[in-house]
Amino acid sequence: MKRAGVMGWPVAQSRSPVLHRFWLEHYGIEGDYTLLPVPPEALERELRALAGRGFAGCNLTLPHKEPSLALLDRVDATARRIGAVNTVVAAADGALEGSNTDAFGFHASLAAALPGWSAASGPAVVLGAGGSARAVVAALLDHGAPEIRLVNRGSARAEALAAALGGRIDILAWESRADALAGAALLVNTTSLGMAGQPPLDLALDALPEGAVVSDIVYVPLRTGLLAAAQARGNPTVDGLGMLLYQAQPGFAAWFGLWPEVSPALRARVLASLAAP
Repeated sequence: MKRAGVMGWPVAQSRSPVLHRFWLEHYGIEGDYTLLPVPPEALERELRALAGRGFAGCNLTLPHKEPSLALLDRVDATARRIGAVNTVVAAADGALEGSNTDAFGFHASLAAALPGWSAASGPAVVLGAGGSARAVVAALLDHGAPEIRLVNRGSARAEALAAALGGRIDILAWESRADALAGAALLVNTTSLGMAGQPPLDLALDALPEGAVVSDIVYVPLRTGLLAAAQARGNPTVDGLGMLLYQAQPGFAAWFGLWPEVSPALRARVLASLAAP
């Protein structure tokens, strides 16, 4: 039986088991995907023990995405650029291979939700400069975005992101976030603002063109205040659940040998798990 899991500390909140188990059941694959609660001090030991415990690999979530870079035998170029690993494969030669599929997941989510959409269509405004922002910016640059307007509440992380990823990234002050929207083709919120239990995102959309796409990687709630405001003025929107679902495809394919479909039934299953007490 093939096995994989998600390693984090804490990890009980992860919805990865729900979506991977859906695929295992749907495709009739004998396997399992489990929660792997691992404290930071045990990360290297538990990674090295994966193959011996019958695991084909694992996903990594907080706080393990960045420290794992130094612990794996091979890390792909995208993960090194982003500075984080979220997918580990125990290779046939015994090596541990790391990749980052968040950039893939973000782009695939927008492409699926908006057929014909192109990152090259105009400037993108990205709010935030954390790990998720790095994945989003990498995806946009790799798919031809002509300009990234990076808006963050502090300059140090924004400058580090720009230095790591290169390309045309203009760093703007948080106080200028509304003005940054003028002429933009895409707005992406990668901050926790608007997430359940967090303060709302305070952002006037007046300067945003009506045809600009608005995306929020938050998926609890699924319809954030930002998306509701964008929908009310007629902007096309993309919620954060798609990124979660699509980023899981490459890992599942590597561990279980089949490229899975992101279907309405999968989306419904994960949404139901989010609503469960």
